[in-house]
Amino acid sequence: MVLAENVRKSFGQLEVLRGINLQVHRGEVMTLLGPSGSGKTTFIRLINHLETISAGRLTVDGQLVGYREHEGRLHELRESEVAGMRAEIGMVFQRFNLFPHMTALQNIMAAPIGVRREPKSVVRERALSLLERVGMSDKSGAYPGALSGGQQQRVAIARALCMEPKLMLFDEPTSALDPELVGEVLDVMKDLARSGMTMIVVTHEMGFAKEVADSVVFMDNGVVVEAGPPGEVLVNPQHKRTQDFISKVL
Repeated sequence: MVLAENVRKSFGQLEVLRGINLQVHRGEVMTLLGPSGSGKTTFIRLINHLETISAGRLTVDGQLVGYREHEGRLHELRESEVAGMRAEIGMVFQRFNLFPHMTALQNIMAAPIGVRREPKSVVRERALSLLERVGMSDKSGAYPGALSGGQQQRVAIARALCMEPKLMLFDEPTSALDPELVGEVLDVMKDLARSGMTMIVVTHEMGFAKEVADSVVFMDNGVVVEAGPPGEVLVNPQHKRTQDFISKVL
């Protein structure tokens, strides 16, 4: 589903990603671990072209992300073309990014109606079903300001799912939540993983990574230090940098 080949990203003189090679199979849940500044968030932002790559190749479901190739060179697509590709990739951010003037239901329905021009009645039915799925069916008419952080994040997940994406990206989805609200969001993500959704999750939640992930990738200083099944990377890491990080986090 996702193939990264020697992906590099620089901001001016600062090289944030220094040759990332990763593949994520259809239906796989991959967690990205690492200290702040290791490049995890930048990498997943490249996947849906919120940032542009500086070098390398990145494909989703066999298609270059944000580019077309002509005579061996990559040319960036027009924003309208990028938006069409991005519509198939759901993303959930640290901060929930809900529209404050819209109800939970309206937030979820906005993109399918506005971007894909789907019939309102069809989208409404799907949105109500998703609200029920994330345990928020009784809050369809509530505005974000009246919801807890955990409730807002569950609405944000439902909003992403309403576009029926082939891939879901999560950028530390619980880091902005009070500790007692983390579980309700992780439960929704676990259910999503069980349903077969391909997911890439940037997180510090070791329990989630150990229980749900098919693969764990530890990044530091813009490179992949160690990658493998959670039972190996989290329980018996081989690299000293991974060992130090996990011992501190756990």
